[in-house]
Amino acid sequence: MHYELKVWQLAMDLVVDVYAITRQFPDIEKYCLASQMQRAAVSVPSNIAEGAGRESNADFIRFLTIARGSLSELETQLLIAQRLGYITDVSEPLNKVKELFKLIKGLI
Repeated sequence: MHYELKVWQLAMDLVVDVYAITRQFPDIEKYCLASQMQRAAVSVPSNIAEGAGRESNADFIRFLTIARGSLSELETQLLIAQRLGYITDVSEPLNKVKELFKLIKGLI
């Protein structure tokens, strides 16, 4: 099952991190950048799970590609949040993003 995959487990950890990070954003970002980051983060393990639940490797690869796109989106949003001064140190979440890119590429 998908929950046994290391890539899914790490993606779930990243979701928790993103929610913790975005809780500290100013109120004006609650429905903007924070919401976008949360949706992108949630999309990664969700697409991994959906792809793993499909009956073909082609479908799994397609959903892994979608997860990778969401991961790229989240990476950009983390850097935007840093530039805006909402996050001072993005090294930990970005390290998880890099590790997820490697794991997803390996699966593809």
